[in-house]
Amino acid sequence: MLLQLDFTVETPIYRQIHDQIVLGIADRQLTAGEKLPTIRVLANETGVNAMTVNKAYQLLKQEGYITTDRRGGTVVAEQKNKKHERKTLAELLLPAASAKLAGMSRKEWLNLCRQAYDH
Repeated sequence: MLLQLDFTVETPIYRQIHDQIVLGIADRQLTAGEKLPTIRVLANETGVNAMTVNKAYQLLKQEGYITTDRRGGTVVAEQKNKKHERKTLAELLLPAASAKLAGMSRKEWLNLCRQAYDH
């Protein structure tokens, strides 16, 4: 999976890395057990600081999207649909609110959601 980072937007780079990996998992471009690049390798490939990649990986690990092992490296975790781990309504609505503030119409937002959900 190739990350496409945009250094001109306000979204922090660590968040862009995080979001693209989550989308890759959701779209099945990344599957459970698939090995991800090391922090150092991904930092070199994307031209960002290793601490930025580390921050993204730590967030992904906290949220259960990846696991790390000193010998096995970083891999995509098996995604289990546990009700107690689901996000709150406020967390789910945050992207919609951000899209609205950015000037996206309701129709554009719904189309984008449909595309993401259908993948």
